[in-house]
Amino acid sequence: MKNRKPESMEWHSQKILPQHLDRLAVVYVRQSTLQQVLDHQESTRLQYGLVERAKAWGWQRERILIIDDDLGKSGATAQGRAGFQRLVAEVGMGHVGLILGIEMSRLARSCKDWHQLLEICALFGTLIADLDGIYDPSHYNDRLLLGLKGTMSEAELHVLKQRLVQGKLSKAERGELEFGVPTGYVRRSSGEVTFDPDEQVQQVIRLIFRKFDELGTLNAVLRYLVDHQIQIGVRVKSGLTKGELEWHRPNRTLLQNILKNPMYAGAYAYGRRQVDPRQKQAGRLYCERVVVDPNDWHVLLHDRFPAYISWQQHQHNLAQLKSNRICAEELGASRYGSSLLVGLLVCGKCGCRMSVNYHHKQGYRYVCCRQAVDYGGERCQSMSGPTLDRFVVEQAMEALKPAALELSLAAATALELERIELNRLWQQRLERAAYEADRAKRHYQLVEPENRLVARHLASEWEAKLQAQQQLQEEYERFCQQQPRLLSDAQRQTIRQLAHNIPVLWHATTTTNNQRKDLLRQILSRVIVNAQGDSEQVQVTLEWIGGTATCAGIRRPVGKLTQLSNYPQLCERLRELAAQDMRPKEIAQQMNSEGFYPPKRRATFKAEQIQNLMRHLGLKPPHQSTAERDNLEADEWWLTDLARMLNMSTVTLYSWIRRGWVKARQQEHPSRRWIVWADPAEIERLRQRREQPTGAATRQHWLDYQKSRLLNSELADLSTKYNRKIDGVESTIEINSCN
Repeated sequence: MKNRKPESMEWHSQKILPQHLDRLAVVYVRQSTLQQVLDHQESTRLQYGLVERAKAWGWQRERILIIDDDLGKSGATAQGRAGFQRLVAEVGMGHVGLILGIEMSRLARSCKDWHQLLEICALFGTLIADLDGIYDPSHYNDRLLLGLKGTMSEAELHVLKQRLVQGKLSKAERGELEFGVPTGYVRRSSGEVTFDPDEQVQQVIRLIFRKFDELGTLNAVLRYLVDHQIQIGVRVKSGLTKGELEWHRPNRTLLQNILKNPMYAGAYAYGRRQVDPRQKQAGRLYCERVVVDPNDWHVLLHDRFPAYISWQQHQHNLAQLKSNRICAEELGASRYGSSLLVGLLVCGKCGCRMSVNYHHKQGYRYVCCRQAVDYGGERCQSMSGPTLDRFVVEQAMEALKPAALELSLAAATALELERIELNRLWQQRLERAAYEADRAKRHYQLVEPENRLVARHLASEWEAKLQAQQQLQEEYERFCQQQPRLLSDAQRQTIRQLAHNIPVLWHATTTTNNQRKDLLRQILSRVIVNAQGDSEQVQVTLEWIGGTATCAGIRRPVGKLTQLSNYPQLCERLRELAAQDMRPKEIAQQMNSEGFYPPKRRATFKAEQIQNLMRHLGLKPPHQSTAERDNLEADEWWLTDLARMLNMSTVTLYSWIRRGWVKARQQEHPSRRWIVWADPAEIERLRQRREQPTGAATRQHWLDYQKSRLLNSELADLSTKYNRKIDGVESTIEINSCN
């Protein structure tokens, strides 16, 4: 008689059908952390032991699959769990008859992942088993029990996590939660945070904050450190050399972390970076934590650590970093380009910052297109960049005159302090190099002479330290030659003279546009411009840093005379002067003296502009004198009169003269006026050419020219042949007469 199975085993086997035995039995093994895998090995052995239970239920060993890819991974989500994803895939392909786990929480602690697995198991007839029994997800009672167990697993994880989080938060609120300290600080064995005991480390950190306050941009500080070969001391966080000091070259990320960390202002902050559920749900494992607003930090306690800077200075640094970003709402850092007011210029119509458009030939213009871009409207305004820049620079130079001497003395003091600071850093580097060489020397002297294996290595190390010390000493000597430590009397006198020569310094070739922009940003908060329609009148408001404002009106170049605000008065005055039989040149001089101005950048009217305006207004030119009329012969015209009669510009007719398309001569007396011959037939020909398209007229003129050239060439050849024949006949007659 065969051995009878236990009652519980027989009851369980009632749900196991032959179709289940034909498929795989999967044993899923998981531990939440690597520490649990190392410390809780009994749980791991118990999970692997489920293989024997599957064999007892009828599966052959080769039909039992063990999935242990998720050892050391949390079951809170299916993201990153290759073993669980493989299990779901095998069930979905109908390969699995039974899933075994020590408990339901081993499979999943998220109801989303758990119920997805139950749906697939019910669809493909897969059983689930734990230490309590076997469940069929397609049965209502088993499905209800499995759902309850999954909910309890998720709730258990939430309770454990909440308990840990609250414990950390409670400790952080007292300022007792320890975390890694940035460079420039060390944490003692007692938990107290102090300055790094190395003086050079402290000096470099203070230099970074001071140069950022002076230069204003992160990139400028980085270039300064690189140019002066200044390295940043960093303590090793882990490994065999934990706690030792290493010197790294500066980089943007490290400088940004230094400037943004509130610990340098003496503040204890917890929760600066928090988990974003949206990033976590999207599966971005390395982007789960995002920087939040300081008002949303969990804990912020002031005056808990020794401070390198004040809290006000830290806030100022954060505001400066924010304003350096390239966006419409921020001032932005000064960048390359000819324009001086980018970031400072504000549109007076919509209140948005104006941008700059550079043109290869036309220079640059300030424009505001916010209404057109955002709302499909029209462009607010546009104006010439150099015109506005010149006005603002003139106002800035006037504002700097009272404080010029104070600025020059402050510049001299700052320059001396900077050179003293750099010299102190060089001395610290030399002292460290000397210590390293002396330390290598002591190591070599302490070794036994017979132990040549160690002595050779220590000797080479000592030699390397001596070479590094010598190289550093040579670099320091070159530094001293390039930048003397103190300013000479001549240098001090030169700096004081700058108080009276600020415009000279502004226009010097050694002064860059970035430096000019930085100077304007030190005294101006913003510049508001408001153009009066399409006219040349522009209202400019300069808001200074101190809170005062200066309002003034300037004139910008416009494209047409009709855009001038005084165009009606200009036309009326022109009619009055033309009625007095004045010449265009005399009218231009008179209107310039009365304060009228042209639309373009030219400051005064020219006679040609007056002539064009008179022709546009239908005004007749002044009558010519008798002497001038006597100079004209039959069918001759003054160039301007013929151009007016042909309804063409004077410039075009003059170009025809230069190309030889029109018969003309120039007067010999100083006026040098052009006289054109044109009878009625010539006038008709010129009118037809004028009416032709530009390309066709030019082509026809070229063909006429080529025909005339060929005709003249043929006539010349015929004349030469004829002369030769006549010469031959005459020679024959002379010979016969002699005979």
